[in-house]
Amino acid sequence: MNQFVLSDELWWDSEFSCGACGTYLCGHAGPGPAPDDVREALLTTHGPGRLRLAGPIPSLVPAMKVLRESAATSLSQARELAQDLSQEGLAGTLPEMEFLKARLQLRGIHTSIDR
Repeated sequence: MNQFVLSDELWWDSEFSCGACGTYLCGHAGPGPAPDDVREALLTTHGPGRLRLAGPIPSLVPAMKVLRESAATSLSQARELAQDLSQEGLAGTLPEMEFLKARLQLRGIHTSIDR
């Protein structure tokens, strides 16, 4: 299982191979959010990344816009996520955090990712 950013989109894939018979299958490859079981496997294997603001910002509105666009959240959910971003940070897979970091950077919001 993999998750990565490609052409400014978050992608994921899942593969299977059998050493005994040589079978190789690609279960999925494409853009979009990874299903919960794929996310959990990635988090278990690699641990979470935590995205935080690199410094204070005058308004959370640009961050809320990015979060609404990137995660299709409601306004109240985006507000809550933006507040989390400004405090303890947002946790997720490293590719998810890199994707959000790039989107926030386009709006002039500087962030850092901790592992």
